[in-house]
Amino acid sequence: MEHFEQRRTLLGAMAAAGLAGAASLPTAAQAQNAPTAWGWPQPYTKVSDKSIAWLKEKGWWPLGVGWQAPWSGQNTVMAVMDRQGLLNKRGIEEKFTSFTSGPALNEVFVSTKIQVGAGGNFPLNSLIDKQIPLKVVSIVCPNLRHHVIVPIDSPLKSVKDFKGGKGGEPYVIGIATGSSGEFYFQMMAGVNGIQIGKDVILKNMPPTEQMLMPKGIDAVVPWDYTCSLMMNERKNGRSIDVSYPYNIYQGSIYLRKELVDNVPDVVQAITDAIVEATLWIRLNPDAAVATMQEDPNLKSVPTALLLQQTLEYNNLYKPTYLYPIVDFWAHENEKIANWLYENKRLQKPFSAKEFGAVFAPEFMQKTFETLGWKIPTVPPTISSKWAGKIGELPYPPYDTLLTMKAPQAWPERSDLTKAYTYNGQTVKP
Repeated sequence: MEHFEQRRTLLGAMAAAGLAGAASLPTAAQAQNAPTAWGWPQPYTKVSDKSIAWLKEKGWWPLGVGWQAPWSGQNTVMAVMDRQGLLNKRGIEEKFTSFTSGPALNEVFVSTKIQVGAGGNFPLNSLIDKQIPLKVVSIVCPNLRHHVIVPIDSPLKSVKDFKGGKGGEPYVIGIATGSSGEFYFQMMAGVNGIQIGKDVILKNMPPTEQMLMPKGIDAVVPWDYTCSLMMNERKNGRSIDVSYPYNIYQGSIYLRKELVDNVPDVVQAITDAIVEATLWIRLNPDAAVATMQEDPNLKSVPTALLLQQTLEYNNLYKPTYLYPIVDFWAHENEKIANWLYENKRLQKPFSAKEFGAVFAPEFMQKTFETLGWKIPTVPPTISSKWAGKIGELPYPPYDTLLTMKAPQAWPERSDLTKAYTYNGQTVKP
């Protein structure tokens, strides 16, 4: 099911491409207005003194930015934004804080101690359900893999084996309650006729505990990098299911709505920094890994694993995946919200229109216009020939590491509205 041989071949090609494209930082001797090697225009646009004064008066100085260390793709972007000072260069003093899961970050975001955060689909829906005023400015880590992982010697071969329980007792599933892992499992269980509370019971368990595959647990449901750490490095578990058929996954970088309403130049600076970090990572994947390992939560994670994760969740697709396409993601999340409501995990269902109102694509639109990138109508993970329909599960295969033979080419002429230079090469539309 995993197509591991094809996956290794693709990762090898991606690694070679990344190493070939590695570039050093520009020197002071470079012309002030020349773009960086990774394609960012110079000089940087600074936020206004008025906006800085507003943040200080609000008590949001330095600006609080939360991220999740065990969440691949997103962790690379946030760590690079932090260590490369991409907000500082735009005049924003900030403090980055790493968390172990979305629910943990949610708690601090709700309290307003953190004003910018990153969340998966379930944590984001939970914030919206609680009517926390926020806006989504960017998509991150498309197609993050979630797996149902069982011990190596488990007799379970498929999730359908959960039906009926184990000897009259339900199977025990270790899962981070309120996470995208739980949402995936809930959706998968519904499609496959598995009754939660009868066939299986869910035991709240953070990724750090899941990766140990503790005794008494029949399966765990982590997301990457924990999945890859268990299956490829520790080799203490094997997958019996993957999340792709049940959810076209997107993570989101969101921020307090008050920032959009009062200091839009700060929001623009944050959005620009997200895109610049993504470009820097494409050109410097090994340096990005070293950057992540400066965080205590990632210091002991194998370097090879972090590089594999960076290639998979940051450099596999065209960087236009960052664009928050309202219609697409609103309809995908309408299904999520309704399902969670039916399972009594949300207080009320909400429509695609309601969810779409949470997005603020105008900031990413301005960033793309500045760079000369075309605004996408669908994520680059979905081809024009895809036979699926949003909301109708299970989904047929779409572009993922398990189906692709090579990373998506970028930039191509069709991606641009004007000439764009990246890594010393200029492409014209």
